[in-house]
Amino acid sequence: MDLKITTLAERPELAGPLWNMAEDWPEFILYDPVGWSLIGRLVKEFPEYVLVATDADAEDKVVARAFSVPLALRARDEDGLPDGGWDQVMLWAFSDLRHGKDPDTVSAIEITVDRTARGKGVSGRLLAAMRENARARGFGELVAPVRPNAKHLEPAARIDEYAYRTREDGLPRDPWLRVHVRAGGVIEKVAHASMTVSGSTAQWRRWTGLPFDTDGPVEVPGALVPVHCEALRGYAVYVEPNVWVRHTL
Repeated sequence: MDLKITTLAERPELAGPLWNMAEDWPEFILYDPVGWSLIGRLVKEFPEYVLVATDADAEDKVVARAFSVPLALRARDEDGLPDGGWDQVMLWAFSDLRHGKDPDTVSAIEITVDRTARGKGVSGRLLAAMRENARARGFGELVAPVRPNAKHLEPAARIDEYAYRTREDGLPRDPWLRVHVRAGGVIEKVAHASMTVSGSTAQWRRWTGLPFDTDGPVEVPGALVPVHCEALRGYAVYVEPNVWVRHTL
């Protein structure tokens, strides 16, 4: 595939088309309140950290996007990478922007590939471009709260064990973690509360088509861990774990 990868700052006309890809995120994940309120602002406030890949053989169609954010990570009184994962770095990045704090780290936020372009190594090329973009802007590391893309097949498995499973060649068994490690990343820790989605049981029924009529864990297609349902109280909560990977640039 003949890809052209640019920042959105270089090609602002792609700000609309980058949302029009054929995606397969589970519907409930779109209702994380942090993502709901901030993801759209990335293209306006951090265009230099938004990468867009177009296919020159398909009339310059957008086939992938990569979001990242700069933040003042090391300046915070934190013990390494935050347990709050994806939600936390999004909140910190926009807070730092508002308060004029100088960033010292770039965090990956998302790499999404159109269904028509999968299986062609596009995600790895976007990750390499994200690393290079951070390096070119003077940063020494890229961190990533990685959503292991095969974990949903084993929602009952403990993330602390799953994240460190390896193949005979020493690479992670999870495909997306494997892409990061092959690119030079190192698995550092689990972010146990990386993203939180809460809603009424009626909302969860709309999002998933499941009854949500019994107290306890509910396995939902696309979820990395079971959703906790409080049917008698009328709500359910999903707390997604991610895996922190650190890339030294």
